[in-house]
Amino acid sequence: MNQKQKIKLRKLINELSSIKGRHTELVSVYVPSGYDLIKVIQHLEQEKGTASNIKDARTRKNVIDSLERAIRHLRMYKRTPENGLAVFAGNASDNESKIDIKVWGIEPPEPINTRLYRCDQTFITDILRDMMETREIYALLVMDAREATIGLLKGNSIQELVTLTSGVPGKVKAGGQSAARYARLREGALKEFFTRIGEAMNQNFLEMKELKGIMIGGPIPTKDEFFDSKYLNNELKKKVIGVKDLSYTGEFGLQELVDKAQDILVKEESAKEKALLQRFFETLGKSRKMVAYGKEEVNKVLDMGAVDILLISEELSDKEIEEFEEKASNVGTTTHVVSTESREGKQLKDLGGVVAILRYPVE
Repeated sequence: MNQKQKIKLRKLINELSSIKGRHTELVSVYVPSGYDLIKVIQHLEQEKGTASNIKDARTRKNVIDSLERAIRHLRMYKRTPENGLAVFAGNASDNESKIDIKVWGIEPPEPINTRLYRCDQTFITDILRDMMETREIYALLVMDAREATIGLLKGNSIQELVTLTSGVPGKVKAGGQSAARYARLREGALKEFFTRIGEAMNQNFLEMKELKGIMIGGPIPTKDEFFDSKYLNNELKKKVIGVKDLSYTGEFGLQELVDKAQDILVKEESAKEKALLQRFFETLGKSRKMVAYGKEEVNKVLDMGAVDILLISEELSDKEIEEFEEKASNVGTTTHVVSTESREGKQLKDLGGVVAILRYPVE
């Protein structure tokens, strides 16, 4: 997700979150990528019929009108967009005596995996909020001697990319030449399988600039043989941040790998934040003119286009974070929202919640 997409998404979430229904009259619809829009429209038409049974006349009208606006918005699309579609409709008026039915739609920057319809007192924004939490992309490989599954971890979303099966024969109990022949056949088939896995890893990840790391999992010793061999490109091998013992492969194996690698992922994110903040404090100690801190001072250098890296505490309000991100995006500044769990993160909070490393010295 690029900076402009992030700002657009945050604005939408903030706007939707500010609207409160008087009754269960705010409509939220999520259409997964690849799902048939006609089926969603038919479902909403049925919900219009159900809504006609609502006793309160005003609520009934608001729900039916909101569903109609959502349906009309969906009919604008010939097919479901690549990443799916999220549509929200409801009364946006904060005046008790007025009704203002509005509709919002977004083609999200990340694929929607959940189909959802909800009519409630608030809009359902959790799925979009989860996308805002997506910071890093990691490659996943789970394997044994029979199959390998390659996947991608984006935030909390696991995407299965490739599944490969091997021609490796099972281990047999035979003596003499038969055992030796089977051993040679098995070794040759395993090498061929490892070669195909390496090629698939190259194809999917070698040119992926945003890839932050690779995690490999599987039973002992197959995964270790693969990792220690020549079949994984050296550039990719440098990005391996963890090798875990697993019980499964396939879809369950990908989930097991992510579960067992949580310690690694937490350290990776924490280490990145810590390194950036340490860089700020080191620069502050060497040259005060190459940094800025506090909202007023940082806003000033942002307006000048002087900021290289902007670090924002998650303790700031969504509105403040959005405003800083938008300013930063306009001048090509890299932005990071930092947690307060580390010692450095707490120091950032104490400095006003926002600091900047500059491109050039500012008096």
